[in-house]
Amino acid sequence: MANIKSAIKRNKQNEKRRLLNRVYRGSARTRIARARIAIEGENLEAAKAATMAAIAALDKAAQKGVIHKNNAARRKSRLMKRLNAAK
Repeated sequence: MANIKSAIKRNKQNEKRRLLNRVYRGSARTRIARARIAIEGENLEAAKAATMAAIAALDKAAQKGVIHKNNAARRKSRLMKRLNAAK
């Protein structure tokens, strides 16, 4: 464990950020999974809505710096590719 005051503070900050990052990353993962399930299903309108929600979550995570913007772009591209193939 850290003994230096600045290191203790840094650990506290890192823990707070880790918990916040988990929210954004987890939300994006959940919405991507829901979108993939919806795409495999019958209803294309539901699939499109789920895909848009997943894209919004990815954009939010990239905006917050939780994931890299290119990572978000790649995942969005793959989702849209699946959605268009389902059509």
